[in-house]
Amino acid sequence: MLRTARALAHEVGLEAVTPGSGAALRLLAAAGNARAVVEIGTGTGVSGIWLLRGMRPDGVLTTIDVEVEYQRIARRLFQEAGFPSGRTRIITGRALDVLPRLADGAYDLVFVDAAATGFAAYVDAALRLLRPGGVLALNGALAAGRVGDPAARDVETVTVREAIKAIRESENWVPALLPVGHGLLAAVKS
Repeated sequence: MLRTARALAHEVGLEAVTPGSGAALRLLAAAGNARAVVEIGTGTGVSGIWLLRGMRPDGVLTTIDVEVEYQRIARRLFQEAGFPSGRTRIITGRALDVLPRLADGAYDLVFVDAAATGFAAYVDAALRLLRPGGVLALNGALAAGRVGDPAARDVETVTVREAIKAIRESENWVPALLPVGHGLLAAVKS
């Protein structure tokens, strides 16, 4: 099912999480015995399938995306992968409009697979949404290898650097940068 989801992502012009990143997401969900997960950026369901595979059997993935067509594909693939419709809550809309409507402290994991320019706002939202011990995971934390290049000053790279620095310096997070895929910044809420 992941091959199909990945191929469909490619067809619609999306870059799906890599198998290494997916395996890390599954691990994070399983290690935290995740029952409630928020995903920002549904895409065609690649990361959602990885997350669902790591979550508890009664867990619910809340996934947010602005693209109805992507969500239609993801919904079908979740079902074809054997996940009943009650395991997913698919919300169409801008994440920053939807997130304020989600319950404080009710989530075990928040996965962000969206434009890096929103990282700061997503980190703030995750701090509110996660229970103590919950995990934030930011995809693309290596900014295509530019994060470590001091000469890279484009908006995306600077934004990613600032988000990493803010998380690292905050007493609210225990972070680690995992060198899988395009970089996965994982942080446990203190």
